[in-house]
Amino acid sequence: MKIAKIIVAFALLTITAAASAQNGVMTPYSSFGYGILSDHATSSQRAMGGVGYAMNSGRQINVMNPASYAAIDTLTFLFDMGIDVTVLNQSETIDETTRRETNFGGGLDYVTMQFPLGRYMGASVGVVPYSSVGYSFGSEIANGVDSRQGSGSINELYVGVAGRPFKGFSIGANVSYLFGTILNDTYAIADAGYSTLYQKQLEVRDYHLNFGAQYSFDFRGNDRLSLGLTYSPEKTLLGNARMIYYDTQSDSKPQETDAHKLRHNYSLPETWGAGICYTFDRKLMLEFDYTYQPWSKAKFRGFDGENVEGRFADRTKYALGMQFTPNQRGRYMSRVQYRAGLYYNNDYLMIRDNRLREYGVTAGFGFPVPVFKTIVSLGFEWKRRQAHPNPLIKENYFNITLGINFNEMWFDQRKIN
Repeated sequence: MKIAKIIVAFALLTITAAASAQNGVMTPYSSFGYGILSDHATSSQRAMGGVGYAMNSGRQINVMNPASYAAIDTLTFLFDMGIDVTVLNQSETIDETTRRETNFGGGLDYVTMQFPLGRYMGASVGVVPYSSVGYSFGSEIANGVDSRQGSGSINELYVGVAGRPFKGFSIGANVSYLFGTILNDTYAIADAGYSTLYQKQLEVRDYHLNFGAQYSFDFRGNDRLSLGLTYSPEKTLLGNARMIYYDTQSDSKPQETDAHKLRHNYSLPETWGAGICYTFDRKLMLEFDYTYQPWSKAKFRGFDGENVEGRFADRTKYALGMQFTPNQRGRYMSRVQYRAGLYYNNDYLMIRDNRLREYGVTAGFGFPVPVFKTIVSLGFEWKRRQAHPNPLIKENYFNITLGINFNEMWFDQRKIN
């Protein structure tokens, strides 16, 4: 049955990989750099403010720290997938006139699975987003209008392994394949009816590494303290970039300009993540996380005619989350997991010398499915995003996330007559 489950899971991952490339991001801020970044948090973790560096439950998949895979027991097989729905309210003030707009989005967020490799080892495979782009806006120009649209994402197909060399301490690593295409389109539509299109294409095909370590120890009966640390090295990206020019007035083929390799022109910075998690009496779990990425050192060439100097700033994120389970063996409502969290993120994007910032509060529930060990996670998130000191476009998000965490037996239990 192990082989069959792995084959089925890989098939599902392959089918959903293309769907994962579609995203619910819909903000003009995503037109800069690589778009809006993701931190690999599952639906349950997003309801806790996006924490996870020190979390090591054997019943939930935690891609944020690959060392957590070692916590799985030898009889458990996990499969987790999540979707989200987003309502976005935007406002922008120009010449004392405020324009407001409401948009809706959403889609498949991630697909992951985890299984044991032995008594002290575990593994995970999945597809998670790295960054996403999605926007559409326009403005008037002489004798016509200028329309801008963007779409696409960079995704990670990862394989991770973790082991526990001695009690309380585990180490792990994820090896990921980065893939995806980001499109930024600029349409010039003349009043006479003809139009031209400049399309910027950024294709990423590369690998990525993430290492993690965790240390946990019990004291005072059922209390536990866990520490987590992750690191991803900086790297240049592999792939291709080009600009395509389309002219509706001409029968000629589209023209390709400014074609260049990503290598040595685009890069990702190193990433550090640290967390501390305290569990009281196996009921209340509190975690604080810190993330640091020196994006100011990253390369991003851009295209001819673009001014990309000073576009990136060092990214820091602070997150605090909690989960409370009244009684894991009690009545149904006592077994429900109650979650809450908050976070503050100094993002990596700089727009006209303005630093992008966001903060949010989260809440949610983990509903156990009767008879089975499956958990259905329902989460809610309110987020504010704007630039500083000039706020530019003010964005208020309301997200609803839904995750299903299947928990099955790794081996069939056969009754002995």
